Amino acid sequence: MVWLDAWPRGAALGWLLGAAFAGGLARGFSGFGAALIFVPLASAALGPQGAAPLMLLVEVLAILLLTPTAWRLADRPQVGLLALGALAGTPIGAALLVYADPLALRWGIAIGILGLLALLVSGWRFQGRPSLAATLGVGLAGGVLGGVAMVSGPPVMAYLLGQPGPAWRVRASFGLFLAAGGVLVGLAYAAAGLLTPALAAPFLVAAPVYGIGIWLGTRMFGLASERSFRLGCYAMIGLAALLGLPLWDRFLR
Repeated sequence: MVWLDAWPRGAALGWLLGAAFAGGLARGFSGFGAALIFVPLASAALGPQGAAPLMLLVEVLAILLLTPTAWRLADRPQVGLLALGALAGTPIGAALLVYADPLALRWGIAIGILGLLALLVSGWRFQGRPSLAATLGVGLAGGVLGGVAMVSGPPVMAYLLGQPGPAWRVRASFGLFLAAGGVLVGLAYAAAGLLTPALAAPFLVAAPVYGIGIWLGTRMFGLASERSFRLGCYAMIGLAALLGLPLWDRFLR
């Protein structure tokens, strides 16, 4: 059976388990960062064409649980425009995922994630007016990043945080965009033939560990200050991106 033949073993199993646990821990602890950690680490085991679709599958439950509340509280018109931009960008990212050289793509994903991490750490926020063109452009950028590696969040979050309004609305709008982006990525991956039976075995391995990481992360949240919490998440993302560089394959595999 295809799914049984794809069961991860040896070092690949270790990479996958580590990616799932660390990604879930960040998701539960901070509400973001799972794909930034999971994709570069899991790419060492499955390649980018396996890691990104698997991230989508393990994130489905979290999206289903969090979206109803986000729908009630979010700025739905703005999220709709962001999603419209993502609708144009996601197929571009998915095409890169399918057709780019896997080794070059791993380098690009890891380096790109380090760049996105620098954006998060810098505290940069969008300061302009939330115009139609800016909103569509940010959605487009998020769609490309989501299609190629499931990492649409940082540019959208930076854009939303730069606008006036309560934090609960920003979080809800961000969560609703992630849900919409997940649907778009799912459609793009399905059309590109990336959601294959070969993902079943890695999913059965990763999903429970991802869930355990989320459970533990949510409980750790109350034990750390906000500063310690953010620094911890940033450190995990940076370490994952660095370990995901193909440079270390001969030493870590």
